[in-house]
Amino acid sequence: MNASETVISVREVSKSFKEVKAVQSVSLDIQRGEYVALLGPNGAGKTTLVEMIEGIQQPDAGTISILGKNWKEHSEELHQNIGLSLQETRFIDKLSVMETMRLFASFYGLDQQRIDAVLELVRLTEKKKAYMVNLSGGQRQRIALGIALLNNPKVLLLDEPTTGLDPNARREIWDILFHLKQKYQTTMILTTHYMEEADYLCDRIVIMDSGQMLGRGTKEELLAQYKSGEVIEFAFSKDIVPTQLSGLGQEIEWEEEYRKGKLVVKDIVTDLPVFLARVEQEGWILSSLECRKMTLDDLFVSMTGRSLSE
Repeated sequence: MNASETVISVREVSKSFKEVKAVQSVSLDIQRGEYVALLGPNGAGKTTLVEMIEGIQQPDAGTISILGKNWKEHSEELHQNIGLSLQETRFIDKLSVMETMRLFASFYGLDQQRIDAVLELVRLTEKKKAYMVNLSGGQRQRIALGIALLNNPKVLLLDEPTTGLDPNARREIWDILFHLKQKYQTTMILTTHYMEEADYLCDRIVIMDSGQMLGRGTKEELLAQYKSGEVIEFAFSKDIVPTQLSGLGQEIEWEEEYRKGKLVVKDIVTDLPVFLARVEQEGWILSSLECRKMTLDDLFVSMTGRSLSE
């Protein structure tokens, strides 16, 4: 298999649940060793799409192939080559870490050497005698990831693997996944609503909402294609007339309740002085001011009218 070979191919796939169109005519190709993020809020269709790729759900229309094979004719072979971790994995509380790993390893006929290697990979060797009930949320997620890696999969499918974790636990998962990419050229699809996670881990980002694919590419490509500029965020200590902000930027958002706003400008260096001059001219009093680059969340808001966290 060469580096440019397509490992996952999704063609015009759709799935509905009664009146809800969960996924609508989505097409996607993923190459060997590529990490792709499905980025979007809850209800975007990310999980349904991944479940169809995993073979858990059957598409109403369209085709899916993995390593050149489909689930209908090659399910046993695909199970041997795919590792997956769902949004929530439930374990038997009174089993130890080692007993849990041995249970899942037995499904693949794997030996103790492989179990030890995976525990080292997910950095839980020192916890092998601990009961599952006594593990932290981050440790349980690392066990779930370890189980997904037991069969040394060519394709890894992770559904919201860091949701609910604190920043340190989330970073530990990221480091493990980054190591997998560098050393084993694992191909991965990751669903997330954390834009930082998608940007840090993945080669490409697919933005989804309401079952549709809104855009795809690297963060830089997405921002260049769909949204350009920089952001000035501000708040005032007193109410103002929003129309007085006109002419200050390419795009203006104003939240009257909180007396705060956001300007999208072409260049902060040249446009910030113009904004500050208007503030002085009108006699406004700033309570906060922040200048930054455009983010994926800004892009998502411009595409859908809502934030990734909503």
